[in-house]
Amino acid sequence: MTQPKSNLRVRRTQKLLREALIELIEERGFEALTIGEITERAMVSRAAFYRHYQDKYDLVEQIFEEAMSALLSEVGDLGREHPAEIWVKFFEHIAQYERLYHALLGKKGSPWFVRKMRADLADLAQTHLKTHLRGQGPDATSLVVHNYSDTFVPDLVSTMFVEANTWWLEQGRPYTPREIATRSSLLASALFKEASTWR
Repeated sequence: MTQPKSNLRVRRTQKLLREALIELIEERGFEALTIGEITERAMVSRAAFYRHYQDKYDLVEQIFEEAMSALLSEVGDLGREHPAEIWVKFFEHIAQYERLYHALLGKKGSPWFVRKMRADLADLAQTHLKTHLRGQGPDATSLVVHNYSDTFVPDLVSTMFVEANTWWLEQGRPYTPREIATRSSLLASALFKEASTWR
């Protein structure tokens, strides 16, 4: 009986802190925020904050890591069979948490978060690339090793997806998640195709 109440209290505290974080980023910008401001806005003690997070960066990182983990588990086998669906699910996720991402990626957001998001998406792009090339014969595997031994192409693709997200949110989401994912995926595929000709 105590544990469900405790879990409910934890979820409530996390929800209040996350809502306070978004509001304050929108008002003041991420870099200017202090833990004291976040806890005061959330009406949560500092001790409660530090039971869950090390600092404001950890708070944001945990939100994003939970989201990416949920996204990847949701995509699962679908991502292996239809890699482009990963990006559709990704943009659907962005739409679901629009206010958070708009705050973090916007003018008052965090360059640190942008770098974090790029790094995670570069990993996703690398996985997408290997899946994409796996079905193209034995030479495809050597292309992955030869042409993508550095992170140039995955980093470029991840930057493109972050910028596509930022543009999409700033423009008020003029395309559906599927449309923006399809357009972005086609551009990424063209980049992968071109890079696969490099020797």
